[in-house]
Amino acid sequence: MTVALHPKDQTIRSVLESGARKHPDRAFALFPETGYRSTWAEMAFAAQSTAARLTALGLAPGEAVGVLAPNSKTTLELFLGSMFGGFIVTIFNPLAGQAQLNYVVNHSEVRVLFVSDDHLELGSSAAEACSRVITLIHNDPPDWPVEASKQALHEPCPDDAALLIYTSGTTGLPKGVLHSHASLLAGGANTANAHQLTVDDRALCVLSLCHINGQVVTVMAPLVSGSSVVMPSRFSASQFWNWVADYGCTWFSAVPTILSYLVQGDELDSSPGKRFSRLRFGRSASAPLPPALLESFVTRFQIPIVETMGITETAAQILSNPLDPARQQVGSTGIPWGNAVRIANDSGVVLDTGQEGEIQVQGPNVMLGYFKNETVTRESFTSDNWYRTGDLGWMNEDGYFFVTGRRKEFIIKGGENISPREIDDVLYSHPAVLEAAAVAVPDSNYGQEIAACVVAKPGASVTIDELQAFCAVRLGVYKSPAMIRFLQQLPKGPSGKIQRLQLVEHFTQAKQTSTSS
Repeated sequence: MTVALHPKDQTIRSVLESGARKHPDRAFALFPETGYRSTWAEMAFAAQSTAARLTALGLAPGEAVGVLAPNSKTTLELFLGSMFGGFIVTIFNPLAGQAQLNYVVNHSEVRVLFVSDDHLELGSSAAEACSRVITLIHNDPPDWPVEASKQALHEPCPDDAALLIYTSGTTGLPKGVLHSHASLLAGGANTANAHQLTVDDRALCVLSLCHINGQVVTVMAPLVSGSSVVMPSRFSASQFWNWVADYGCTWFSAVPTILSYLVQGDELDSSPGKRFSRLRFGRSASAPLPPALLESFVTRFQIPIVETMGITETAAQILSNPLDPARQQVGSTGIPWGNAVRIANDSGVVLDTGQEGEIQVQGPNVMLGYFKNETVTRESFTSDNWYRTGDLGWMNEDGYFFVTGRRKEFIIKGGENISPREIDDVLYSHPAVLEAAAVAVPDSNYGQEIAACVVAKPGASVTIDELQAFCAVRLGVYKSPAMIRFLQQLPKGPSGKIQRLQLVEHFTQAKQTSTSS
């Protein structure tokens, strides 16, 4: 029987210490590449030791600690240990690019940056470009320049800031999202309750700890449920099923891109029912899950996939379909878990079922605000304190929500709003398409025109004309892409979310090249 989890008045430190006392020898984190197994007691001790060394470095409670490294035992210890000691942890995204990394490192006010060997050049350049002196420390294992402090550690409070995480900055400069201990634990509880996690569950974390999904869904949810997590350094299609089988994983969190790679892969030859008797479900998040991809995955592997919705500002999950496949609604991101969700118009009027508007959220998992940006923080909340997600959608009579797209990503062709997701879903349903993304490009006649980038499945053959004809039958000519380009891969953020802005730049550059020639 699953008991609903409500970790109120708790901190990351208190939950970790409580688990270490209750079940010290139970596995908390397992690392496939090294074979290392960290128990709850060992992780609590490592977090305490990390906090003591950060204190010895002269960092004050509430000060940010920077990390630029892939998932590893050390990265997880820095993540939990920083918060354990009352510091704010910020794990930077190495895929953001040097210019953006320079900005977020400087903006975060970190004075200490833990860097792995493979990101040393990025980290060094960011430190050199910073307006203050930054101490670089080797990450794995950490080359601590000091011994652990003997003084008593600062005891954080539930409402203290614990995490600083930057948005992808696809429509401007990245924003620093501040989460408290309470909001992170609430996000973890929302996940644990929605998926009925127990102490016997084991998550597979293949998403980076620089992303809210990795941080909350596959670390905080095991933390509040007293369970465990398997954490490789990064996703690998060739090793994914081995990790699930060898470590007895009961669930995993992925993004549609990962599910697509797994469907197309040939690594799994035998029946998953025989090899993965403990695997209960997989969850999809961070980007819309095309119905065709969902059907392909479930048909091939016979593993239930739960579609969810979560964003950085709400400590990941706000909506989730039920675990019971009979209660799931294809195309929906589900129902609220642990928070309230509504659909409202620009004037703040709550809309009736079936009407499209902005998805707004209220609950204990919502962020404290944007770091050093009171104006944007204020603009992001309604007068009655609902967070404005910027996502558009609608709710049906059963209370299930359907996301139609990002307000900033909508294509406005001749005055008509067209959702990129509608076009994406049609392209994904073509048997030769592995990935697809529609974007708006400038047009002298319509203001904006529809363009799409497509990645073909390995060995598949399809032409632009064939895809355009396929879309015209299902969408009509007006909503079909006027331009389609084939790419080897689509640009993505750390969560696997497609970076549409970069695709727009690709079309703009191609148009400029064509004009100049």
